[in-house]
Amino acid sequence: MKKIAILLALSAALSAPAWAATETVTLSIPGMTCGACPITVRTALQRVPGVEKVGIDEAKKQVTVTYNDSKTNVQALTRATKDAGYPSSIKQGERDHG
Repeated sequence: MKKIAILLALSAALSAPAWAATETVTLSIPGMTCGACPITVRTALQRVPGVEKVGIDEAKKQVTVTYNDSKTNVQALTRATKDAGYPSSIKQGERDHG
């Protein structure tokens, strides 16, 4: 009986991570016009649970976000930038990952 419980627990632990995937999306943020803007945007995105990495290209006014799709989605990311005062949208040519 103890072996069955251990096997079930091990099976559940090994199968759970397969459901989660790391996704990357590039957001266009046209309102990012000053030196402090990227700091505010980065902070807002890093506060979203599941965000793993935030890369900012100030010249192109874009942000590339890597996130765990079992914890967040693109709508949550764009909501975070909007709530911080910087409305964003998915960069042209990218598909909606969430």
